[in-house]
Amino acid sequence: MGAGIGDNFNIEKMRYHRIVSMTDADVDGSHIRTLLLTFFFRHFPEVIDRGYLYMAQPPLYKVSKGKQVVWCRSEADRERALKQLGKNAEVQRMKGLGEMNANELWDTTMNPETRVLLRVQVDDAAAANEIFEKLMGPEVEPRKKFIQAHAKSVRNLDI
Repeated sequence: MGAGIGDNFNIEKMRYHRIVSMTDADVDGSHIRTLLLTFFFRHFPEVIDRGYLYMAQPPLYKVSKGKQVVWCRSEADRERALKQLGKNAEVQRMKGLGEMNANELWDTTMNPETRVLLRVQVDDAAAANEIFEKLMGPEVEPRKKFIQAHAKSVRNLDI
């Protein structure tokens, strides 16, 4: 990023004012995204505070019929696309960004005209710190309790 690290970090030296993290839309991508968010939250909070960090939102499904293609980022999007395209529409679950050809990757995730980027922002640093500490901290027991408490509310890990 050109701004140093640790005590030598200087936000004014940042070469880039838009850092985009692009991970797969599945549960593995979500885990990697969490690791990256933890890294930036812990070591570069000013990058987040200045609004320089973004998360790309790649599609989870490709729904097609003939030459019509609808890219879907959730189960709900997929259902809407199936209704829109009607019977005999094909559904392809994307296994990852590496599965897409160059044109598909450009159209869905990289093209500034069509991509979806979410700016990372922290509204409550104390609450965010508490969640990161539970999920990513060295103590296993709080993480285990959190997972057990919320496991039944999970509908689909890939969304």
